[in-house]
Amino acid sequence: MNNKRNQALRVLVLLADYQVPREPFAEASEKTRRELQTEYDVIEGLKSLGHEVQTIGLTDNLDLLTKANTEFKPHIAFNLLEEFNGKVYYMPHVVSYLECIRLPYTGCNPRGHTIADDKALSKKILSYHSISVPSFAVFPRGGKTFRPKDLTFPLIVKSMTDHGSVGISQASVVYDEDKLLERVKFVQESTDGDAIAEEYIEGREIYVGVIGNYRLQTLEPWELIIENLPEGAVHIASGHVKWNQAYQKRAGVRTEAAKDISDEQRSTLDRVSKEIYRTLCMSGYARLDYRVKADGQCYLLEANPNPNIAKEEDFALAAKVIGLDYPDLLQKIVNLGMGSLQGWSSEDE
Repeated sequence: MNNKRNQALRVLVLLADYQVPREPFAEASEKTRRELQTEYDVIEGLKSLGHEVQTIGLTDNLDLLTKANTEFKPHIAFNLLEEFNGKVYYMPHVVSYLECIRLPYTGCNPRGHTIADDKALSKKILSYHSISVPSFAVFPRGGKTFRPKDLTFPLIVKSMTDHGSVGISQASVVYDEDKLLERVKFVQESTDGDAIAEEYIEGREIYVGVIGNYRLQTLEPWELIIENLPEGAVHIASGHVKWNQAYQKRAGVRTEAAKDISDEQRSTLDRVSKEIYRTLCMSGYARLDYRVKADGQCYLLEANPNPNIAKEEDFALAAKVIGLDYPDLLQKIVNLGMGSLQGWSSEDE
């Protein structure tokens, strides 16, 4: 397929069924606007660029996708899926299907998704390549909770596969064996999956966006700020911090361009972020979440393919700082998709 970067394209936006906007933004409730802000922003942004846009909401099969590919004949699929059939780890298989039907797509390839979404596997790979990550242990659902002796407290307990701070709260940080057992059981039962306990690292929470397939570009480092952290609480991106507006207002939660970063630290974040992106076989765009200790040491917490790209969220704001306004960012994501890492495509970006 020819790369039609400077032409109006037929763009098929892939969503889970519950993500599909059912009414114009101006007529939607405040709750709906907030929950579907990314979807509204991307759809309207693509239309503003002159592209013809069609959305489909997937549930537990790909019939709608097959039908849309046949009838709409899209040039590219803009992938905003966060899961498929209720499972985050099924989503890469949808991307594999796009490759099978030779339909270009935006965002990460299936291999990169599978590796990055597995918090243990990605850390093992990065550790092998001498990239700093927290020490950790995996606790499979149904198995015994056994903490290795070299994994010392405090620890933070998370779901192995869920993202977006699902299930993370102040109680996720544990300081003794009893609390570890209790939290691991809670995560396993509430997510119906495995739990991972990682070394809790005190420091600044810095996010670095990366965009590209072969030639990579890092965005402005962005930082999570919690001005009024309650006494005794730890500085983590909990579910309340990310999604509860009342808590955000009360605790003074915001994100902004990271301040007081030396040229050396900035250079390190740029180099390491590109190395991580390539090592995990990622493509399209991603956000890398770091803890930066007082001595400047950076630890990769998570790699997030296809992060939130709402107009006023971290990724888009960090892109704007380096000269990529929102329409330009969306167009760049589309361009990368038209020249992605798919084996059948010989075009570069």
